[in-house]
Amino acid sequence: MLKIFRELSPDPQPCVLLLGGFDGLHAGHRALLKAARKYGCPIGITSISGGKPGGDLFTFPEREYIYERAGISFVCEFVFSDRLKNTSAEAFVRQLLSCFAPRAVLCGSDFRFGKGALGTPQLLQEICPCPVEVHELMCIGGEKVSSSQIKRLLSAGAMSEVNALLQADYFIQGVVEHGRHVGHSLGFPTTNLTFPPEKYPLAEGVYGGYAETRDGVFAAIVNVGARPTFGVTERKVEAYLDGFDGDLYGSTLRVFPKRFYRPVQRFSDAAALREQLMQDIRRLKDDQVRTER
Repeated sequence: MLKIFRELSPDPQPCVLLLGGFDGLHAGHRALLKAARKYGCPIGITSISGGKPGGDLFTFPEREYIYERAGISFVCEFVFSDRLKNTSAEAFVRQLLSCFAPRAVLCGSDFRFGKGALGTPQLLQEICPCPVEVHELMCIGGEKVSSSQIKRLLSAGAMSEVNALLQADYFIQGVVEHGRHVGHSLGFPTTNLTFPPEKYPLAEGVYGGYAETRDGVFAAIVNVGARPTFGVTERKVEAYLDGFDGDLYGSTLRVFPKRFYRPVQRFSDAAALREQLMQDIRRLKDDQVRTER
């Protein structure tokens, strides 16, 4: 089970530390993780929320799900506060070293940290009493793999490219809340989540994908954004789970939008919306058949 440090406290067992902002794991991060495994020790990772233009790729709860599935043992969660921003690079490293006993430290060659971003991999090599591995950045298609690149793709709804860079499926996680029950009246009951305000926005639209629930995994039609047919402008995530019949209110739901189907649009009436939803579901079923082949 993933151990979470929101305040640093002593944990002297031997470990390997992955240092960076880490608002998730993309292909470059996963290469670092693979290199860390050769030491045969529990792996810890630093993760920072906030301070990035437009928001983070994943929220802290989403990251915890990602890190645990990746086999990471613990995460140090930092909020980009004035206190963190004004901590010197050397003080930051020494705080980590006072709590943990790393056999090795790994980071990317572009890692910068501490007040004024003056901390560098070279400073780590000077301070750390263990090997410091500095890995060159990964490039795919001639472009550096980065959170910024993935955000540009999210803004375009280019989910296959996003997932290729993440080496996993992008998702949105939240607690199922009560909606307006309009979907139920149309014969397509939906689950509703609030899009996390700290999360970088996905292109608004309707997607085909799937959802992970406490009752299993279901193919899903996912609406991200406003619902103009009914005058709703608030950014929400609304998902129709094909084949699901039950109550998920108050439970954690993960929605995986895999293919962009169409932009959000205003329909003349509920009947026109229902007809479009039926077309979306037929397309979802066709996608499932192609995937199974």
